[in-house]
This record gives sequence, structure tokens and C-alpha cells, in this order.
Amino acid sequence: MPTHRIAFAGVGSAAGTHTRVYDQLDDVEIVACAGRDEDHVAAFADEHDCDPFLDVEAMLDDADPDVLDVCTPSGAHLDPALAAAERGVDVFCEKPLEITTERIDRMIDAADDHGIRLGCVFQRRYKPIVRTVREAVAEGRFGSLAVATTALPWWRADDYYDGTWQAERDVAGGGAAMNQAIHNIDALQWIVGAGLDLDPGENPVAEVFAFADVRGHDADLDVEDTAVATLRFRDGTLGQVLATTATYPGGDIRYELGGRDGSAEIRGEELDTWAFREERDDDAAIRERFTEPDAGANEPDPLELPNVREFLDARETGEPFMLDGPAARPAVEIVEAIYESAERGESVRID
Repeated sequence: MPTHRIAFAGVGSAAGTHTRVYDQLDDVEIVACAGRDEDHVAAFADEHDCDPFLDVEAMLDDADPDVLDVCTPSGAHLDPALAAAERGVDVFCEKPLEITTERIDRMIDAADDHGIRLGCVFQRRYKPIVRTVREAVAEGRFGSLAVATTALPWWRADDYYDGTWQAERDVAGGGAAMNQAIHNIDALQWIVGAGLDLDPGENPVAEVFAFADVRGHDADLDVEDTAVATLRFRDGTLGQVLATTATYPGGDIRYELGGRDGSAEIRGEELDTWAFREERDDDAAIRERFTEPDAGANEPDPLELPNVREFLDARETGEPFMLDGPAARPAVEIVEAIYESAERGESVRID
């Protein structure tokens, strides 16, 4: 008998990715799905041999799942999560956890009040190349970090925003920063945070100054397609975030960290720079592993697989989960500060 009975809230592309993960796991059964479009729900239910519903609460009551996998649009995560928590059902949620920290805090409080597990998807934390850089930060190999930057120079055609929820600020929470670069922002704060002595719940980023605009799409677009932010981390490290869906044809995601004793640069799946004042025996092997053209070929497919596996294992064993509610919160708090700074034209502190 499967250990984890999964029900879906939302049957779009994110749900499709998550089902590709569950199909690879022997201890999982997809038992139900719920959505607003009857035809889409029926098609999803037929494909995955589960029960269809048009109402999440009815699904939770009738299907009695162990986990609600929330794959609704970003600004519609809260209500399904609260409904699940009230019924003692664990919640696994697509990124971002929600589109404001106020809504995230309500999810965290509900999880605590009802004693359920709340987890989030930020699969880039599970990339071996990202983890290798983070380990170097934690070990102090960079010395005093000077800079930590990330860039997402992507392109989205006009039809990506035409009539879709991604174009509605109230539903998406924002554009390139909230919907695309949120992964980069989470990974960057997680990497730099490994070298900081932070209080529980404290954001590694202390201050943000940003600009945001629509540069490559209809000027009436309700969300930004371009944002650039300067960050100051709590130890003084200076950071930068570039997020855009307005640069045709789109380029590789990048991360760069550098300090007094070393530098590392990730471009796409490859490690362009891995240089330290004090060379270690395994540095040559790290460069070789991550500088080949197919450096990312051995990653799980989809990359969400270890993210999901760790959540399910944590709910079974009772061990902590790396991406619980409080851990998924900082990235959204940084994006909120980006938007506030861009609107006010001044720096914004994160308390």
C-alpha cells in the first residue's frame, strides 16, 4: 500500500511536472485532482487514473489524501493550503509559496496550528553545481565575500502573457522577478546565507535597491518583464539580481560569487570559474565534473525529483525538511522589497 496518497489542487503545467516525479516513486499514489476547468480536470484524471473534482474542499473530504500538492496559480496557493491544514493534510506547494509574506505567514501559522507539514518547491537548491558552490561558502573558501550575483536573461513571447494569469499582478504577484527569477533569488540567498550567522527566520539580505519596468512587451502589461536589483547582505556582501523575459532569444542563467580568497561562476549547467587562493586536491575534479558540455546530463529528470523525495521522506520520518514554510519565505520577502524599492525609488530595508 502506498505510503503517500497525493491529491492535486490545480492541473496545469506544474502539476504535469510533479506527476512525472510521482510516476518514478513506488510509495506514492495519485488519488484525486481538482481544478476549475471541467475538461482539463477530466483529462488529468483519466491520464493519472484518479478521481476528478471541481472543488478542492470536496476533494479533500471525499478522497482523504495524505498530501495536497498545490499547483494553482501563485496567488491562489493560500486557500487550498488552509483547507488542507484544517483537515490535517500535509501540503506540498509549487513555488513561490505565495505572492506576499503576509499570505505565507498565514500558511505557516495554519501548518503550526494544525500540526501538518508544509513544504515548497525550489528545485535549484538540489542542483549539484549549486550545492558545490554553497559548500565552499559554508567552508569559508571565498574568504570575505565581496560580491554575489545572479542573472536570468530570458525571453518570453507575447502570447506567454496574452490572456494568461502570468500577466495579472493580483494572481502572479509580479513578473520576471516573482515568476521566473524567484528560483535564482532563493538559490542566491541560500548560498550566501550558508556563510552567515543568522537568527531563526532572519533573511540573509538586509537592504535592496531596485528598478523594474516593461521593456520588451506591451507597455500596458500589468507585471514587469525586467527588473534589476542591488542587494546588501547582512555581512556587507554586495549582490545583484537581473531578471528579464525581454531579451530575445534568451540566455543562460548565471551565478557569480567572489571574495578575497576565491571566485566561482556558474553559467547554465557549467562551472566557468572555480579558483581559490588555496587549491585543494579535489578542485581539479570539481572543475572537470562541471565544465563539460553535458555537465547537467546526470541530474534527476525532472529536477524536482529530489525536492519531492526529501519532502515525502521527512513527513514519513519526522525529520526537518529543508524547504519548509519559513525556509521558503526569504525569497518572496526579497522580491517584495524589489517591488517596493522600484515603486518608491529608494532603498528598502528587510528587518
